[in-house]
Amino acid sequence: MRFVVSLIVLIFPILDVLATMRFARWTGIPTLAWLVASAVAGALLLRNERLSFRAKTLAALRGDQPLMRGLLDSCRRILAALLLILPGVVSDVIALLLLLLPINLGAPLATQPAGVSRSFGRDSLEGDFHRVD
Repeated sequence: MRFVVSLIVLIFPILDVLATMRFARWTGIPTLAWLVASAVAGALLLRNERLSFRAKTLAALRGDQPLMRGLLDSCRRILAALLLILPGVVSDVIALLLLLLPINLGAPLATQPAGVSRSFGRDSLEGDFHRVD
């Protein structure tokens, strides 16, 4: 099983580059231009997601939004950025499909909606209750 997985991991980039050269010949777009453009797009997506991940994590810790939804969305975008950085048309198509997945449109993954605060006692008052007549 390990041999099959390692064979797939080693052969995929080679087949992807061959498919890219055939695609470049078919469309007339230079291969190097396609590879550089997708690598730059992947690097920009990875940089933007790094900044966005920090904001999503802080919002989840404050209780403004569910944690799992933000983590899954960030994981999806990071994987798409890495696939864009890899050379090849097939990996670029897979990355675009990952970016087009409507993950955040469905039911929330957390049991609590995003507007309800889970702020670890920040909104509660502690003390003794005494009735004054």
